[in-house]
Amino acid sequence: MPKLRGLTLVVVSGDPERFRAALTIACAHAVQGERTRFYCHEGAVALLRPGDHERDTLFRMARECGVEFIACQTGLAMADMAMPAGVEPGGLVGIFAELSDDRLVTV
Repeated sequence: MPKLRGLTLVVVSGDPERFRAALTIACAHAVQGERTRFYCHEGAVALLRPGDHERDTLFRMARECGVEFIACQTGLAMADMAMPAGVEPGGLVGIFAELSDDRLVTV
């Protein structure tokens, strides 16, 4: 199988179905051994809050596969929540600065 390029997913809303789909895509890509980043923008950050068993399980699986999670700092403030474990703070400027030859997908 040819080497895959990295993948950066930008989750732009708090839609649980899109968030779940993005987690599944991230897992499928990361298990191939390639860099996979998952950026939660504004409203999507609230979905990082623990409490939904299925989403929590997918989040844990994605982290175990090596997915790098990044949370929008504005979104953290909007959701009035602390930085979840296993998630780094960041923003779109940083995402683009470190994009390299990753594919960029918005969900």
